[in-house]
Amino acid sequence: MSDIKAFFEENGYYHAKGVFSKDEVAKLEGEFDRIVGQLVASGEKINATWMGPEMKRIVGKDDIIIHTHNVQQFSRLWLDAMLHDKFLGIASEILGEDIVLHHSKLFQKPSEKGSPFPMHQDWSYFPTIKDTMIAGIIHVSNATDEMGCLRVYEGSHKVGRVLGSGGQNDSDFLENYPIEGAKIVEAEAGDVLFFHYFTLHGSMPNRSTSTRKTVLTQMYSGNDRIEEGNKHPDERLTLKGWNHYSTRDRAGWFRG
Repeated sequence: MSDIKAFFEENGYYHAKGVFSKDEVAKLEGEFDRIVGQLVASGEKINATWMGPEMKRIVGKDDIIIHTHNVQQFSRLWLDAMLHDKFLGIASEILGEDIVLHHSKLFQKPSEKGSPFPMHQDWSYFPTIKDTMIAGIIHVSNATDEMGCLRVYEGSHKVGRVLGSGGQNDSDFLENYPIEGAKIVEAEAGDVLFFHYFTLHGSMPNRSTSTRKTVLTQMYSGNDRIEEGNKHPDERLTLKGWNHYSTRDRAGWFRG
């Protein structure tokens, strides 16, 4: 077992530093900003600030977070980022040689009023049969504690699936994991933070004078598949290796 795999299995996350070079990040940031500009001009609902009892405690009344799914549908350069050798090299240490993209998400936390996310697990939003789903947060900017960087509870993935852990409703379980007690994982532009979808994570508001920019990629093993009935976007794009469960219907335009 590699050191990366061993750390991930023990802690539920892995912080990969310098995956993207400064030149690569600069180009990705240009495309990131272009996507945000297009989103703002669209008139669509792009504020993804959550609701819920914990949010009432940590959010400010004017906080916002700009969001869209699937940046690779906006930008070829962002698709290239998900096919980046170093990025997929680390992802394959965790998932194996077969990797499928479920979706990506852009998050921009504006300076001084960037929305937080309460502690939560991700699994209930897009469960997979074998629970192989991981996230890889590509940091387009630096992310400090003051900017609302990610916080995790190390080893919390070992609790497995917990009902009601989505972070937007009352939860006796989540009360045992206050966001103030979670490990603060600051990162630099070009870093990627990988974590399992059972790992408890969240982030505080951005109260700095800088904008926090990230793109999160959700990926699962090519030998796994999304549970039936899930309505979350599932791109089913094979990033590396093989998708063992692809069929004519699944590869077709209609996704029932």
